Amino acid sequence: MAKRILFTGGSGKAGKHVVPWLGANGYEVHNLDLVPLESPGVTNLTVDVTDSGQVFNALSMHRDFSDLETGRGVIPYDAVIHFAAIPRILIKPDNETFRVNTMGTYNVIEAAAKLGIRKIIIASSETTYGICFAEGHKDAHQFPLEEDYDVDPMDSYGLSKVVNEKTARAFAERFGIDVYALRIGNVIEPHEYDKFPAFLADPESRKRNAWNYIDARDLGQICHLCVEKDGLGFQVFNAANDTPTADVPATELARRYFPDVPFTRELEEGEGLYSNRKIREVLGFKEEHNWRNYVKT
Repeated sequence: MAKRILFTGGSGKAGKHVVPWLGANGYEVHNLDLVPLESPGVTNLTVDVTDSGQVFNALSMHRDFSDLETGRGVIPYDAVIHFAAIPRILIKPDNETFRVNTMGTYNVIEAAAKLGIRKIIIASSETTYGICFAEGHKDAHQFPLEEDYDVDPMDSYGLSKVVNEKTARAFAERFGIDVYALRIGNVIEPHEYDKFPAFLADPESRKRNAWNYIDARDLGQICHLCVEKDGLGFQVFNAANDTPTADVPATELARRYFPDVPFTRELEEGEGLYSNRKIREVLGFKEEHNWRNYVKT
């Protein structure tokens, strides 16, 4: 029987590409969101993830009418992927961004863990590194940006994601389960490659993202790899494509825009300052959507 995935936030910018990718790769996906996702084979339930009772019910009830036919009660989920969140600062007041993102994540992880689900994947963010939404220019501590970095954001969104990683670690330790936090880079949908000529012409416009991006479809592959990779406990992974969104090497970008930031190691050929080496080495990620396939240079 196909693995059953409960996905929160599947109607969002990233989710609306990741969920169909998972469905096309053999998973049954149930989407919890405030807005349904119209996608073949995907079922939906309207849920406010900041309400713990709604989340517990959503994870412990039937997915669809067809589930009634077995007569064996609710079929448990094999994994939970939690993307639902306010997606950045300056959409809601800062305290509401923090509340929704931290409480929603706590509620989803708690319900999944207490209901016996042993694989949980949550959306963390590039903003945990503190550069993206910094007040003015902020130097990184070091390059490349990797998962053992001392994350130190100064904004409500990035801070909420740091708290969510701590929540994930706590539940992984307490229940002995796998909880993987994806520090998702700047999500690029297929139609957004028309922005890249402007990025290349003005490299400084991408400085706050450290020139990273993640193709939404490659993010689907990363989620798939996380579901299939067991036994890692709590883990953080940078979720980004291989190369920077620039037509000069990453080391040159660093010299030009972050001249005082030290390097902890030499970059691999083509590697970005926002390194995805861990997902390549640990999960076996192989990008399918390099921006150069879609942009004439």
